[in-house]
Formats: sequence, structure tokens, C-alpha cells
Amino acid sequence: MKLNVIVGSTRPGRVGPTVAAWFEKFAREHGKFEVELVDIADFNLPLLDEPNHPVLQKYEHDHTRRWSESVNAADAFVFVTPEYDFFPPASLINAVQTLVREWSYKPVGVVSYAYVSGGLRAAQELRLLMTSVNAHPIPQSVPVPFFPQFIDENGVFTANEPMIQGAAVMLDELVKWAGPLKQMRAA
Repeated sequence: MKLNVIVGSTRPGRVGPTVAAWFEKFAREHGKFEVELVDIADFNLPLLDEPNHPVLQKYEHDHTRRWSESVNAADAFVFVTPEYDFFPPASLINAVQTLVREWSYKPVGVVSYAYVSGGLRAAQELRLLMTSVNAHPIPQSVPVPFFPQFIDENGVFTANEPMIQGAAVMLDELVKWAGPLKQMRAA
């Protein structure tokens, strides 16, 4: 089964790729998914620029087709998201809303980062959005509070033991859900 680890922020100076690199490596070592790191910035998705509703999957733009193929190829997702004003970034919301069917019957986990909250408010809002596209967010998540303290002078993120334990539990849950949901998609 394939897991897409999705970097949710496109803001210049973001640390999402740094946190996502740690999680991608951890997920590979976990060994139960084929893992791909996906940065939504690489797709350069404009704000909802398709003339047809995404449920129709009649995409006119190459960036949307490439994004659709990436999401469609995955069996599960982990979003790596910051919290901006108590919410996920607009870039991530736009990336989710650009598609509909490609998310269906796939489990979703969240790694969130911020200061005091660890991004938990953004994670909760993202979970709610994912239910609207028929994805299945799991309650297990990995919050990273006061994230700068986990990034060294070389720009490498090093998780603490609670984050490592939380990541393992989240990946185990994603595996449990991904198999049955894949069978449901096939039916």
C-alpha cells in the first residue's frame, strides 16, 4: 500500500519540508507502506481554477491532472501542516478542495506543528474537511508544540520520544484502515 506524506504549506521560509522529511524517513523505517513525499508547492495549484466541479473529474489544467494522479495513486495520507491563525494554511485547503473522488475511502493522519497548541486546532479543522470529501481521518495524530526547538542549526528535525511513539501508533492505525478501505474502493 502507498502512503503520501503531503507537505501542506507553500509559504516562503516554511518548515513543513523539514518536519515532513523526518516523518517520511520514519514511515519508511516503519515498513508497512511504500512512502512518497509530496509537496503541494510542486503542483503550483491556483485557487480553484477548474471550470468543472471536481466531482466530474473533467480537469482542463495539467497541474490539476498531475495533482489528481498523485492523490489517486495513494492508499493513505499523512498531512504535515502548520497552524496559521488556528487553521490549516489556505494552500492545503485549496489542494484538498481541488479534488473530490480521489480522496474517497482513504484514511488520513495528521502531523501538525505550531507553538503552544502543536497545531492541534489546524489538525481538527483538516480532519473535518477531509470527511467532506469522503476520506476517513483517524483520531491519532502527531502534534509538534514549540517546533523550532526540534530543528537544529543544520535544519534537521529531531523528534522526541512522545512524537516517535505517536507516529508509530498513527502509522499502525493507518495500516489497519487502508486495507479494508482499499477493498471498499475496489468494490
